[in-house]
Order: sequence, then C-alpha cells, then structure tokens
Amino acid sequence: MSLSNIGRFGLLGPAGLMAVLGAAQPASAEDGHFLVNARLRTELVDQDGLANDATAITLRTRLGYQTGEMSGFTFLVEGENVLHLVDDFNDTINARPGYPVVADPETTELNRLQLAYTGIENTSLTLGRQRIILGDARYIGNVGFRQNEQTFDAVLASTTAIEHVTVTYAYLDRVHRIFGDDHPAGEFDLDAHALTAALAAPVGTVTAFAILAEVEDAAALSSATYGVNWSGSIERDGQPTFGYRLEYAVQSDYGNAPTAFDLDMFRAEASLSQNGLSGALGIESLSGNGSRGFGTPLATLHGYQGWADVFLTTPANGIRDIYGRAAYALPHPPFGSAMRATIVFHDFETENGSADLGSEFDALLTSQLSEHVALEFKAAVYDGGDSALADRTKLWFAITYSR
Repeated sequence: MSLSNIGRFGLLGPAGLMAVLGAAQPASAEDGHFLVNARLRTELVDQDGLANDATAITLRTRLGYQTGEMSGFTFLVEGENVLHLVDDFNDTINARPGYPVVADPETTELNRLQLAYTGIENTSLTLGRQRIILGDARYIGNVGFRQNEQTFDAVLASTTAIEHVTVTYAYLDRVHRIFGDDHPAGEFDLDAHALTAALAAPVGTVTAFAILAEVEDAAALSSATYGVNWSGSIERDGQPTFGYRLEYAVQSDYGNAPTAFDLDMFRAEASLSQNGLSGALGIESLSGNGSRGFGTPLATLHGYQGWADVFLTTPANGIRDIYGRAAYALPHPPFGSAMRATIVFHDFETENGSADLGSEFDALLTSQLSEHVALEFKAAVYDGGDSALADRTKLWFAITYSR
C-alpha cells in the first residue's frame, strides 16, 4: 500500500492496525483524550480592481481522539469541517470572480490519522496523515492561519540520540492543501525527502537542511533546496535580550522539473526584547531569474512577505522584503490572562532590478481569555506603490476554542 492511501484506508490497513494495538498493553481509559478545536472567524477584504468587497464568516471545527500510550504506540484520528455562515467571497471553488479570494472553501475531510511510536530511547516515529512543521515553517508547514489545515501523508522520524544534536527526517508522499478535496489543486502527490540536523551550541543553534521535493501533479514546483540557518540569543542580567537569525539556501531543479534553474535566498534578523517589549529589523531576499522565483510551495506562506498574502508565489524577478516589527505583551491586560499587540511594516522590491513592489502595514492583537478560549484581531494594508499590483485591505476577527 502506498503512503497516499494511508489516510484513506488506515495506517496499516484495518487488520494491521488492530494487530498492532491488540499486541500492545492496554492503557487505562483516562490516558486517552478527545481533541476539540473550533474557530469562528470573520474576514473582510477590500481589493482594488474588483467590483465587490469580500465578507467571509466561517466556522472551522476539528474533532478527534488520541489514545494513551500502549507499549510505546499512540494512535490519533481527527476530522475537520469548514462551514460558511456568510459566503460573499471567492473561496477558489465557488466561482465568484467579482469578489476577492478568501481561501477557506467549505469542506469535510480527514485531517489526521497517524500512529506514533516512542519506544526507542530519544527517538520518535510517526506514520500516517499528520501535521508537520519543520523549523519556523519557512519550507514545510501546516498553513495554520487558514481554516483548512495543510497536512501530509508521511513518515516522520526525529532523534536526539547524539548529545546536543536533533536530526529529523520526513518522507512526504502526499500533501493535502488548504483548498480542500474538491479543488483540482487540493492535493499533490509527492516524492519528497526533508532532512534537518540542528546542533545546539553556546553560540546558538546551527541547522543544516535539505529538501528534495518532486511534485508529481505540478512539475514546475519540483526543486532541491539546501541551506543552513544560525539563530540564537544573548541574555545579560538587567539588559535587553539580543536575538539573531542568519540563513542562506540554494535551490535548483529536481526530479520532474521541466526546466533547469539555480536560485538562492538569504534572510537575516536582529531583535531586542525586555520587559514584554520587543523590536526587530530584518531582510528576506528570494532570487528570481526572470522566469521563476525561489519557491517554497509546502511552506506556511502566510507568515512571510506580509499578511495580505500578495506574494504567495515569488515574483519571476524575485523579491526583497525589508521589514521592522514591534510587539508588546501587556503585563496587566484589561481582560483575560494574556494580551499581546504587534505591528509590522514591510517594504518590497524585486531582487533582480530593484523595481518597486509596494509596501504593507500589518497589525495584530491577541488575547487569551481563558485556558481554552482566545481572541484575535488582525489587519493587513497593502499599497502597491508603482507596481501593477492591486492595493488591498484585509481585516480579521476570530475566536478560538481548543482543548
């Protein structure tokens, strides 16, 4: 059975799964627990060039169950549903071309079905449809901001058997994307390998990574990416904490890619934080060769190049994003147990030729009302400047319950 059928027919097939669980020592009932996550969200979009504004009110519900550990094995199953309460928007499936896109189509699907094993010292193994977030999700992530989560049919192994070193390997057989099963690009068959090795040292954590991804349903997305990341912080009593990140990666054609290419990316960030107040300055530069840009199609793209999601695909001449960020965690929030405010400013230009790609201002306010309930207010205002890209404003309000 190929991994692409794991999510449909069970991790090892019904008989195989029952054999594994039956051979294990039973756990007590209280060791297992139900998984509940619900998010009600309003998203408003005003985009130049479109006749209508978008109003999306959607409810995402995830329900699942995770067993207790049985001789090192843990089984998890989770379903996901996205429901439209107000659908004045283009969800990429409902054919409403006069409206801005809000990529939250209605769907009901299996989100996760996985078997994990931790019976080997300092090592974990997970097989099945699962959530995978490598590092800060710049290359492989779950796109957690959208209502329909991105998950993978995969084998994931991680070990800390070598002191100060964490090695993670994933074989990805299929990606279930945010667009859902009814979209022609809702799933991609993959033949992909991801390997990371992180060394924790006094000077910070140095992580080397390789991602070899053949995308069988979209050959133009296939690539081989190799890189290294160095990040860490310096803390002194009574002084602000200084944080730093440097990363460089190269990317070339791989597998069934229809054309040859050689691209690279660089990012750097420096930050200071003290007493709940933090600030950062950074740059991220993704190259382009005039035909295509450095690509990360399996990433959580919403977290990069602005929350307005203008640059989910890197422009053909690349992109250079210079940004500043400030945040403040309120020590005594007016309500709830925690509250944090964040603002971000981005200035965009092409990496090749330095043409203007506009700018963006983002703002976020989060509040943890209780152990299980959180609120989020979020805004993104993109100004296309001298580019041909449309100005747009996006606003979000969400309440999330999870346990």
